[in-house]
Amino acid sequence: MKAANGDGSIYYRESKDRWFGAAYVLQADGTTARKEVSSKDRDVVVQKLRKMQTDSDQGIPAEATNWQLAAFLRYWLDNIVKPEKKPKTYQGYDVVARVHLIPDLGKKKLHKLTGADVRLFMKRLRNTCLCCKHGYDERRGDKKRCCAIDQCCERRPSDRLVEQVHAVLRNALQAAVREEVLQRNVAKLVQVQGASYDTNRGATEEQARLLLEEAKPTRLYALYVLALYMGLRRGELLGLKWEDIDSVEKTLEIRRTLQRVDGALRAVPPKTKKSKRIVPLIKACLEALESHKKQQATERQLAGAKWVETGYVFTTEVGTPIEPDNLRRTWYPIRSAAGLGEMRLHDLRHSCVTLLLRLKVPPHIVQAIVGHADVQVTMAVYAHASLEDQRKALEQLEEMVAG
Repeated sequence: MKAANGDGSIYYRESKDRWFGAAYVLQADGTTARKEVSSKDRDVVVQKLRKMQTDSDQGIPAEATNWQLAAFLRYWLDNIVKPEKKPKTYQGYDVVARVHLIPDLGKKKLHKLTGADVRLFMKRLRNTCLCCKHGYDERRGDKKRCCAIDQCCERRPSDRLVEQVHAVLRNALQAAVREEVLQRNVAKLVQVQGASYDTNRGATEEQARLLLEEAKPTRLYALYVLALYMGLRRGELLGLKWEDIDSVEKTLEIRRTLQRVDGALRAVPPKTKKSKRIVPLIKACLEALESHKKQQATERQLAGAKWVETGYVFTTEVGTPIEPDNLRRTWYPIRSAAGLGEMRLHDLRHSCVTLLLRLKVPPHIVQAIVGHADVQVTMAVYAHASLEDQRKALEQLEEMVAG
């Protein structure tokens, strides 16, 4: 009896003295194509064919020796990362794949990719001038000043970027292993030097006081109070709504984070499960929020019909959400007036961690306040920021030895 469409077929080739099975199954790019399996044993061919068809029915592409890395990366991003990860994560992975992985390794056959290929690629990436590669100077038109006029600026990738590119490749290949497209993840065979972070990234007690003094006359004073005392992330601060604040119980709940994704501002779930949290509000935070609420009421009245009611705590002067990158416009003048050098807004979060740990607050309590996924992250921030504590410890050792 003839097999029905989609059932596949099994046949024997005398010229090769082997049994063959063939069926149309799902490919990495979402299309279907005819794929063959073979063995000297007919029963083995039946098993292979059934497994291949079952995987295809479940949305798992067939192992295809003709797959190129570029095709699998596209499949992985669209069918695994996009449905399961946050939009910002997908966007970051997509940029790394398009800008770094596909141009250099995209045409490589997936099953032929070796540890040596990955190692050489990472070496090339680390030693490549990004300005030359992406034509940054060429885009300046008449204002070319380096690579476009044969004066390479040697703008090498940061350790952090190299680490990110390797991580995306490693994650993609691990997905291929899980879906039985590959037998092993060759990216794991290559060690990449992790990014290093400077010590003293947080503010000292005196710097924290000076920062709040400089921020007090500004319309976003309450934002900086919460950033410093509670260690909230930028997106958490901008995603905060009045409904998240319980003035009776004196608590604040982190339910969302505001991010720009694909050209639009979006309220997305917090970064991790631990990021979604309820934290107590101390007097300084309550007073700052109460003052801010009155200020917002005044701005609403002044804006009149132009006011857009969004429910957010921190908004523009017409009620719309604040663009995350626009916070720099208020942060830079405050930072400069407080003499904080090149300190980033995110370093206020590190400051909260460091100052709490210096007060001998148990690490797991600090972790709960700032919403770190793991207490080791909390301690890692402290380790990078505690140069002064190291100095005090060594001075104590000096006093003890000196008698």
